[in-house]
Amino acid sequence: MGFRHQYVIGDIQGCYADLQALLKQIGFDEQQDKLWFVGDIVARGEDSLSALRLVKRLCQAGAAEMVLGNHDINLIAVWRGVIKIKKKDKTQAIFDAPDCDELLNWLRRQPLLVYPNDKTVMVHAGIPPNWSITQAAMHASELQTQLQSSLWQLDRLLPNLYSDTAVPWSNMLTGYARMRAICNYFTRMRLCQMDGTLEFSFKSSLDDKMPEGFRPWFEWQVPRERKILFGHWAALKAKVDLANARATDAGCVWGGSMMAYRLEDEQVTCQTCKAK
Repeated sequence: MGFRHQYVIGDIQGCYADLQALLKQIGFDEQQDKLWFVGDIVARGEDSLSALRLVKRLCQAGAAEMVLGNHDINLIAVWRGVIKIKKKDKTQAIFDAPDCDELLNWLRRQPLLVYPNDKTVMVHAGIPPNWSITQAAMHASELQTQLQSSLWQLDRLLPNLYSDTAVPWSNMLTGYARMRAICNYFTRMRLCQMDGTLEFSFKSSLDDKMPEGFRPWFEWQVPRERKILFGHWAALKAKVDLANARATDAGCVWGGSMMAYRLEDEQVTCQTCKAK
């Protein structure tokens, strides 16, 4: 099916009113247009429940697709009793909702990597320099299979996705260590070394001092056949636009804005956050 316009939408983070305002600003018509949500549908904003319900409805109607972000996986982990809700997250309404299980069962079946068109690939945090896009797609499929498996298997997987120690990537990694590394790349990565070694503490802007030997993952010069569309790193304010990567998280939940990136002509529309 051909679409009139296709837009990549940066991290929503539960900012439902701002999302509605952005969709109105771009004149979104779900009968003609398609949205690509870059993950972190929920968390710190005022109405994660409505945001999640809207994204689910649009995806099921064929008017949207999404990838999982770290906050989306955290939501699934809270649902399964693996972790507790973070103090700053405003997601309790989801667990109190009558359609909670339906929403979360749907969410855990969403992908980690998608192809919005023949020139781009979309993930939440990024693709490390030591992976080709083809390899990234294969690794995404590995973790997706685990997240979409039986609840018994999911409950065994989720506790093993959390660690602040980043094990260097190796194709020899197996089991939960492998799944955790894949999850870290797709949902948590900001800085890394050329070999893909991650650094988790840095969350600042590109002007701030970074740990020695580490760079933003997109600054390593690696030939890419597609442009990587990503969110996650709010401090970038969606200002990174390189030949191989485009940031889309303009920091709405932190008082910035929510961004729509139109695929056909790379036009950017921003909805300034009014509530924060």
